[in-house]
Amino acid sequence: MNRINTIADLDYWQESLKVDQPEGLAQVTVCGGTGCRAYGSEKVWKAFETELSSIQADVDLVYEVKPTGCHGFCEKGPLVVIRPQGIFYVHVQVKDVPEIIRETLLGGKIIERLLYTDPVEGKKIIHEEDVPFYKHQHRFVLGLNGIIDPVKIEDYIAKGGYQSLKKALTTLSPLEVIEEVKQSGLRGRGGAGFTTGVKWELCRNNIKTGTDGGYIICNADEGDPGAYMDRSVMEGNPHSVIEGMIIGAYAIGVHQGYVYIRAEYPLAVQNLRVAIEQAEAAGLLGEDILGNGFDFSLGIRLGAGAFVCGEETALMASIEGRTGEPRSRPPYPAESGLWGKPSNINNVETWANIPLIIARSGQQYASLGTQNSKGTKIFSLVGKINNTGLVEVPMGITLRQIVYDIGGGIPNGKRFKAAQLGGPSGGCIPAEHLDTQIDYESLKRLGAIMGSGGMVIADEDTCMVDFARYFMSFTQEESCGKCVPCRVGTKAMLDTLERICAGEGKIEDIDYLEELGNHIKEASLCGLGQTAPNPVLSTIRYFREEYEAHILDKTCPAKVCKALITYRVDESLCTGCTACKIACPAGAIFGESKEAHVIDEDLCIRCGMCMSTCRFNAIEVV
Repeated sequence: MNRINTIADLDYWQESLKVDQPEGLAQVTVCGGTGCRAYGSEKVWKAFETELSSIQADVDLVYEVKPTGCHGFCEKGPLVVIRPQGIFYVHVQVKDVPEIIRETLLGGKIIERLLYTDPVEGKKIIHEEDVPFYKHQHRFVLGLNGIIDPVKIEDYIAKGGYQSLKKALTTLSPLEVIEEVKQSGLRGRGGAGFTTGVKWELCRNNIKTGTDGGYIICNADEGDPGAYMDRSVMEGNPHSVIEGMIIGAYAIGVHQGYVYIRAEYPLAVQNLRVAIEQAEAAGLLGEDILGNGFDFSLGIRLGAGAFVCGEETALMASIEGRTGEPRSRPPYPAESGLWGKPSNINNVETWANIPLIIARSGQQYASLGTQNSKGTKIFSLVGKINNTGLVEVPMGITLRQIVYDIGGGIPNGKRFKAAQLGGPSGGCIPAEHLDTQIDYESLKRLGAIMGSGGMVIADEDTCMVDFARYFMSFTQEESCGKCVPCRVGTKAMLDTLERICAGEGKIEDIDYLEELGNHIKEASLCGLGQTAPNPVLSTIRYFREEYEAHILDKTCPAKVCKALITYRVDESLCTGCTACKIACPAGAIFGESKEAHVIDEDLCIRCGMCMSTCRFNAIEVV
């Protein structure tokens, strides 16, 4: 590895790498993100390496095999893209590798069965850029995720990596860097959406007024259920985060930074460690970076999986070796943060935006998005949706465009019911607001939040009372217990929701939930408690009739809540095959072979095994 001592060294290295890695290089790129690895992608790329090395001496075939970061379309993994053609294969297994080499790489033919099938039109799609999931995105932060090998700094350098750092150190003063970030309109992508440039300026001003140094921190403690945006950025392009942090440290005037990352993200931690080691070896971290006289060191601190440690003051307490509990503010971290020093905290996605802003200018970045919400946002699109995965879209896109143009709509022709935005601290947006623009202000008006970018889709078979109960269960369990409103209030809300789902609710419970939820929002110590009631309040706001049905009619309209449903055998469809009887764990099904069966409601535990086992659709829920 080259050590970069000057700006000229960086430029020379980049130009050399461009010669070695020219545009249009023949490559087999294999997704190496956590999702695809779970499907066996590591074995797939090793099979490509083995097969190609064994035949390249005999045939005129020069393809580089490149494991990359997460491509975003995780449910279709392992993903393989043949470049430069952009041929896109899904669900690739080791046994498919020889055929791909023989038919596609050597023969120029397309393997139909490995192509993506559009769930809406039912047609096969050959090229990655034509897949609707990608076609309607604006992959800005994720732009290099499916292209570079995340553990090779050379790949990042060849694609212009650390050129923004060079620009910042050589042509911009620290205040000018902050001004660029302010002009970009970038807001924190981790939750509250505070303006990033202003946040940096506050921290810098406190350091200037006599305090002895300070810190910057990357919050990679991503804890929302179903969310993995930060993990995928860190896995697929860790140098973008490191470069952003060096630029931020230069602008703010600090010389030490930390990445606080979940220990449950082993691949992200591994790739980050490698990237930091490479940056240090290259002279991009440490003393006298690029010969400019600026020093900056970066360390890693592992979180133990506490959701509350995503809150910045709890996170700093954890870094200091104390119990991860939030403290009251003020003072804010920009005044007194890590070890009492002025500190600036941004999440992974925010830091990864910084090199892109400096490269293009804040003004150009601000041209994308809405008046008060600039740039792009990465969402984790999960739930009852045809295309699940990571999507990066411009601020201001509508929910309908995400669900139907990118997500491919709802499976099995079901009706869209709601989208939960902002994770367990967010709120539900119903079908009547499908054409709402996704930006900070619009979501807040509807009772939701941007959060870190979790987006859970619910269809007509989702019980919104049970949906709210699930998220309240999560936040109540993750409460640190330090303040009474959160510790006691969330437990009281959860108990009430469980009674309603069990058919034991009272009509006054709805008003009680609203009143208690608003008190918890006002009185809780930190953001976890202040936003915990959102799923309940928003579902009451938009789906009050479901709460009333559970309470007054003792029914669950979605037929989800076990205490409010009954399984019945349709005698006209039952063939007496005994499959349901054998599968029933409670012995609640009676009947002789080839005769219609009967379910004893007193014995039935409502597990649904009978319905999932019956091949004749003879079991129904009433």
